[in-house]
Amino acid sequence: MNVTIYHNPRCSKSRRTLELLEQTGEPLNVVEYLDTPPNHARLREILNLLGCEPRELMRTQEKPYSELKLANPALARDELIDAMVKNPILIERPIVVANGKAVIGRPPENITVLFGD
Repeated sequence: MNVTIYHNPRCSKSRRTLELLEQTGEPLNVVEYLDTPPNHARLREILNLLGCEPRELMRTQEKPYSELKLANPALARDELIDAMVKNPILIERPIVVANGKAVIGRPPENITVLFGD
């Protein structure tokens, strides 16, 4: 199994999720997404795996959200994805992808659904 975590080491939920993943013994790919954000295509894929729209994955309290007026309902899906790629602080964390599924590790125990049947 290939497990990827989009991780922010400064976030306690992200650190706890990483600890839980390490306990599984599965090979783990840790992506510090603030330094290496997913590209547009990968973020679109993650959104599809999560079954959510871009705003559902956005940290609306972050400064770029208001500065870029991302609450504007006229913005297209691709415009919102582009904003997250250019401003990865907007991306909710942590995101874990495994077995063709993805979850947000808030709470960290959400990841258990990735390791079932």
